[in-house]
Amino acid sequence: MKRTAFFLILVFLTIFQSCESPKEIHKKEIPPNIILILADDMGYSDIGCYGGEINTPALDQLAANGLRFTQFYNGARCCPSRASLLTGLYPQQAGIGHMEYDRGTPAFRGDLSSNAVTIAEALKGAGYSTYMSGKWHITPYVIEDPDKSNWPRQRGFDKFYGMISGAGSHYDPRSLAEDNEYVPPTENFYSTTAFTDYAVKSIEGHKGENPFFLYLSYPASHWPMQAPTEAIAKYKGQYDNGWDEMRKARFERMKKMGLANSDWELTPRDSFVKPWSDKLADKEWELANMETYAAMTTLMDEGIGQVVDALKAKGQLENTIIFYLQDNGACAEELDWIKNRPDEKDVAALAADEVQTEMIPFASRDGKPVKIMKEGWPGPSDGYTAYGLNWANASNTPFREYKHWVHEGGIATPLIVHWPSKIKTGGEFRKNPTHLIDIMATCVELGGKAYPVNYNGTSIQPMEGKSLVPLMEGKGLEREAIYWEHEGNRAVRMDKWKLISKASKKNSYIWDKTDELELANWELFDMETDRTEMHDLAGTHPDLVSKMAEMWLEWGKRTGIIPRPKKK
Repeated sequence: MKRTAFFLILVFLTIFQSCESPKEIHKKEIPPNIILILADDMGYSDIGCYGGEINTPALDQLAANGLRFTQFYNGARCCPSRASLLTGLYPQQAGIGHMEYDRGTPAFRGDLSSNAVTIAEALKGAGYSTYMSGKWHITPYVIEDPDKSNWPRQRGFDKFYGMISGAGSHYDPRSLAEDNEYVPPTENFYSTTAFTDYAVKSIEGHKGENPFFLYLSYPASHWPMQAPTEAIAKYKGQYDNGWDEMRKARFERMKKMGLANSDWELTPRDSFVKPWSDKLADKEWELANMETYAAMTTLMDEGIGQVVDALKAKGQLENTIIFYLQDNGACAEELDWIKNRPDEKDVAALAADEVQTEMIPFASRDGKPVKIMKEGWPGPSDGYTAYGLNWANASNTPFREYKHWVHEGGIATPLIVHWPSKIKTGGEFRKNPTHLIDIMATCVELGGKAYPVNYNGTSIQPMEGKSLVPLMEGKGLEREAIYWEHEGNRAVRMDKWKLISKASKKNSYIWDKTDELELANWELFDMETDRTEMHDLAGTHPDLVSKMAEMWLEWGKRTGIIPRPKKK
């Protein structure tokens, strides 16, 4: 009897010791697939679930079943934002404090730093397969014999199809590449469709039980305003009331949604924006630009819907976390800087197998001369237009300024987070101030792998961001502050306070005294009561201004912004 009891106890202990603790079981959960979707040059209120009238049902559905972050921030411009997003560092720490050319200091090298790792590199260490489709724009574009050390395949991605540079025709983009080689566009190429197709193919072709990371970086809705005729036709007449009424309608929807507080003021129409009128010159051309912009955005949304459908078809939607965000605010550029176009008689079409090397092609693939702004027409491949200041002012409703500046119109972006297996109370807001630098920290936590201290024999800078996972779980997030600098525009966000200094044209790139603060140039805003930045409180809170300005200065020194490079 005693021997039988002893045997039973021994069996029980053996079974008990072989069982994993809940913590160990949690460790062995399959990490989620991660899809990071980035749109280009879009305003805060463009998509439907952030107050826009543009038809975006796929994004609206993701928001309805996920989370909407109301105070998520980007880096004010394409290159810096992309560098920051992919590395979890401030742009200057990643080597791209401005654009993709060298200003002579590590912070402004214009090429992705080897002392940074990308999300793809970090997740590969956790066993992820990694795919990228779309716009790269964090290394110089070189035609002949390019240095490919910072191309996607060398920065952690298993597969890549997209643009190395930042802008180009949506029908015939320059720097189109697959993996490590430039390639010509396929027949009937359109950027949004082509990059969606590659993303879907990547999902469908993913093999094995390991998770994947997909970075889908759309060039929509960056200029030029180009889209197929049938897509534009769906918006015919929708904007006939003009940009003034569009702004008012958006602001009212945002207040009803809870995205804007009722006590915020709608910023006045930008002083350079003309009042909408039936007598407005080039009215039909202006309308065509906004109709085309809306069509481009809807086509992107349809592509996102196809990505979701591909996940459903593979039974992967539940355990896939999808992030959607934008690289900067709406773009007010008018393309008036484009000069020295060739005479039409000297223009020749490229052959089908030739690679496009011009950001603004001289001719479409079918041989038509490409015409700029009001010389052309929005939509087709031979028109190269931007929707400009007038519509950008409405796209950024209700905020001030645009891409390039660090007022809310330049840096506020939607962030939608969708993850059915974890986010069960869809449709909620998260109002905490958060930033691009937080995406890396979030992905590292989700992937279950420690962030590397060294990579390929090189020391790696520590992450700057905070994981968003606690916010997804309904918890809080503590941080000291978030910082910005772009072309001399500076800002600090600390709790509800935001300190801003708008650069003059004179000091956009250099300051006369880099170790001193120009205190008179700072504005202070209470973002709870005045997120539209209408009432400067710097004069009533001088101690707070001094404190936050000093914080910015220390950050500027730490990240290599100071001393400034010499203007070239």
